[in-house]
Amino acid sequence: MAAGKEMVLYYQPESDKQKGNGTKAAKLKSVLVRMGVRIKNISQEQMGQTVGYLAGIEGFEEQEAEACPPVEEELLVIKNFSNSRLDEFLMNLRRAEVEKIALKAVLTDTNCKWKLYDLYQELVKEHEEMSKRKQK
Repeated sequence: MAAGKEMVLYYQPESDKQKGNGTKAAKLKSVLVRMGVRIKNISQEQMGQTVGYLAGIEGFEEQEAEACPPVEEELLVIKNFSNSRLDEFLMNLRRAEVEKIALKAVLTDTNCKWKLYDLYQELVKEHEEMSKRKQK
């Protein structure tokens, strides 16, 4: 995947917005703005689009997306971060006391072809597996 401008795709469930959990999102966005990273807010309606399309990658077109089941967890997809910038981003989130976002992925040549909902499901599985390992 060609290097380019850093971007974060951010999905926040409607239920979080309705509960007034905007503080976490505001802190996250503040960190990204200070770092000069572009933020793209993703809606539930966009969960059926490919990650590549949502990330603005050339060659990916908008799909006629089927409705996906409601996603009730936050999701971050990180695009074009070097290892050092990714470390800086995670450190800045901790410093800003942003509550942990469990479902995070770095955009890859493989997952850019997936629908965002499919990536979400894969991240949920991975998170559950890692949680099980930590309990052992």
